[in-house]
Amino acid sequence: MVDSGVVGAAHAPGAVAAGQWASRQADRAAGREGGRGAGKRLPLLDVLRGVAILGTLMTNVWIFAGAGGELGILHGGMETPLRDGTVGGAAEGVFRMLADGKFLSLLTILFGVGLAIQFESARRRGTPWPGPYKWRALFLFAEGTVHFVLVFAWDVLMGYAVTALLVAWSLTRTERFRKILMWGQGALHLTLMLLGTWLLASGGDGTKDTVGPETVALYAEGSYGEQVLVRLQNAFVLRMEPVLTFGLLVFLFLLGVRLLRAGAFGDDARGRALRARMLRWGLGAGLPLTVAAGLGGGDYVLIERYVAAPVVALGLIGLIGALVDRARESSWAVAGFSAVGRCALSCYVLQNVLCMLLFYGFGLGLAARWAGDGPWAVMGVWAGLSALLVGLATLWLRRFAQGPLETVQKKLLRR
Repeated sequence: MVDSGVVGAAHAPGAVAAGQWASRQADRAAGREGGRGAGKRLPLLDVLRGVAILGTLMTNVWIFAGAGGELGILHGGMETPLRDGTVGGAAEGVFRMLADGKFLSLLTILFGVGLAIQFESARRRGTPWPGPYKWRALFLFAEGTVHFVLVFAWDVLMGYAVTALLVAWSLTRTERFRKILMWGQGALHLTLMLLGTWLLASGGDGTKDTVGPETVALYAEGSYGEQVLVRLQNAFVLRMEPVLTFGLLVFLFLLGVRLLRAGAFGDDARGRALRARMLRWGLGAGLPLTVAAGLGGGDYVLIERYVAAPVVALGLIGLIGALVDRARESSWAVAGFSAVGRCALSCYVLQNVLCMLLFYGFGLGLAARWAGDGPWAVMGVWAGLSALLVGLATLWLRRFAQGPLETVQKKLLRR
């Protein structure tokens, strides 16, 4: 993870307010369990997943390229440098501000959408629920555990797996129960983020924490085995993000369920109208809040990443939907993002493996070589890896129906 309706956002900006308009629209449009779009494939979802996967790389690439690698984030390594006086610093700040938390929130919403689609499919077939879905969540948790230990300390899959079990069970409850669960968890999350921001703003002494030389050396010169050992030794701290943001995960999962049932992803007039409103309110409320938090510095990182970002994610759904509506389905952009979206799990893991091999000392060691050289090379790596993932996913799907990890998952679950 560190890459984890907005009418009401003007009064209570953040993740809870971000869902108010969408929730009301869901109530009006769905009217019953299992609304529009549940029984057919929605092409927009593949594009959105592809954008979300490459968008998370926009955030994660800075973790791999920064001093101290994955541990650097614990020492302010993800603070957005918007107030840097150089052109390169400003470019990096805008790049990171536009990405941080936004695409992760988008990915989280889409997990909720996928869960709702699987629930509707099981109900049509008469399959018990959650039933076999528990094994799918268990596989996701196991895959996330392997990914955390061997590749990337800020893995999101483990948190998604635990959240999916709760939300999957909630789909068998009443709509009233889900509303209480969704808004209760959203309110709890917003309260925790505001409290955390107050503590950061009032508890600092004005000095900035820095990454220690031992941590820098670990990722610049240390072996792969040493890095794996450090992840295991610091597992409690490195796994706290999904714990502290569990309320947001539940909220966004259930928001995805409500958006699907409202018809927000449909290729019809209702879907386009809903996405147009999401575009206006999501970006209109979310971007100013993001800029304000970014200019406020590290004390407001929780607001930027975990409060403003979910609002912007709704706007991104509207924006991407509008672009897809105007593009041909066979266009290279739509086809490329769709391919990544259909291989989302495989591309997510692969992009982190490639970053590890490029930036860490046991690989090419680019992080140490480029230290102090500015942000342009890191941005270039993101662009190059994104193009590579699009190309690999496209070529793979010419011969296979699913990505490699998706295929393994399917075969294991059949047993």
